[in-house]
Amino acid sequence: MAGSSRSEQRIGLLNGFAAYGLWGLVPLFWPLLKPAGAGEILAHRMAWSLVFVAVALFFVRRWAWAGELLRQPRRLGLVTVAAAVITVNWGVYIWAVNSGHVVEASLGYFINPLVTIAMGVLLLKERLRPAQWAAVGTGFAAVLVLAVGYGQPPWISLCLAFSFATYGLVKKKVNLGGVESLAAETAIQFLPALGYVVWLSAQGESTFTTEGAGHSALLAATGLVTAIPLVCFGAAAIRVPLSTLGLLQYLAPVFQFALGVLYFHEAMPPERWAGFALVWLALTLLTWDALRTARRTARALREQLDRTGAGVPPVKESEATRDSGDSVARSVT
Repeated sequence: MAGSSRSEQRIGLLNGFAAYGLWGLVPLFWPLLKPAGAGEILAHRMAWSLVFVAVALFFVRRWAWAGELLRQPRRLGLVTVAAAVITVNWGVYIWAVNSGHVVEASLGYFINPLVTIAMGVLLLKERLRPAQWAAVGTGFAAVLVLAVGYGQPPWISLCLAFSFATYGLVKKKVNLGGVESLAAETAIQFLPALGYVVWLSAQGESTFTTEGAGHSALLAATGLVTAIPLVCFGAAAIRVPLSTLGLLQYLAPVFQFALGVLYFHEAMPPERWAGFALVWLALTLLTWDALRTARRTARALREQLDRTGAGVPPVKESEATRDSGDSVARSVT
């Protein structure tokens, strides 16, 4: 049993590295789709994602959730909101990469955990521990420093961070599996995306049929680029602890940042380095606090099991402990 558990964790880790690694390397893919504009790339990504996810669901025969979703207007409305928000996120990200803003885009995913925590306080009335307050404050200071460096707020980063944090909040309420959720969202996106592609063709501005078979294949591959990391993430999420996934998530923006600086040769003046250093300090505080709290929670559970085994009534979980655990889970996902 122990060997089987270690094997499952190894598979989970490999899938986690694959998921976040692919998300981190995706800035190398979008420039290959030029001369297609960001709008056309986005439309193809939405349309082809539905095709590939539908094929995957056909083979695993998981369709029961669709009927249940259609009978629940509130959940369907939330899926529509998620589809709209992720459309904004995808579109801004594609435009940012192909316009030479890879570093600023990576910042959006660095600060996303901080934005998620701030939204938890403002919208869900969650209570933060001192280290989390310090992390959020440091992140706010970083945004101010970067705003001075850019001469304006880092709008691309903020748009990506807030849209993805909102997307995560909505998905938490919808409570659908990763592949099923993507299928539902892209089903909502499909007709507008297809309509936009048809309109581009009618205007003579579509590149899908005018730039050769290779270009057409790359546009179709946007569905695979979307679906494969999500499948890997799903395989990782059921096999490795949440705290491990929380650490792995930083791989994607680290890779994106490295590509922006080393491959795309984007400028990094001193004030921008200072802003990123503050962001990394905030994330260090957040990760340290999350790991410390996870260890404390695990120790408390072990002590409770020992008490139960010895015939001692179990310790009742306090509201503060529950809030702390929810906060940790949200901060690392």
